[in-house]
Amino acid sequence: MRHVTGPELLGGVRRYALKEFGPMVMTVFDNWGIHSCEDIGRMVFNLIAIGVFGKTEEDSIEDFKNVYDFEDAFVKPFAPEKPAGTESSPRTPGPKPATSNK
Repeated sequence: MRHVTGPELLGGVRRYALKEFGPMVMTVFDNWGIHSCEDIGRMVFNLIAIGVFGKTEEDSIEDFKNVYDFEDAFVKPFAPEKPAGTESSPRTPGPKPATSNK
C-alpha cells in the first residue's frame, strides 16, 4: 500500500467531487459542513485517531492548510468565460440623442 500525502489526497478529493457533483459540489460540501481543505484534513485525522487510516511521523494536519481555495477549485471550472476583448464591467451604450435640423 502506498502512502498518500495531504495535498495528494486533496487533489483526489477535488477531481472526484468535480466529476461526481459537477456545479453542485459547493452546495453538497456546504450541506456536509465542508468549507475548506482544513475541514477535509480534520476528517482524515479523525479517521487516523480511530485507526481507520494510518500516518507517518511527517504527516500533520498542517499538510491540509491552504492547499487550494474552494472558490478557485470548485466554482471557477463552471463559470462562463468572458469573451476576449471585453471590459470587466461591460456597459450598454444608451440611445443617441435625436438631432434637430432647425
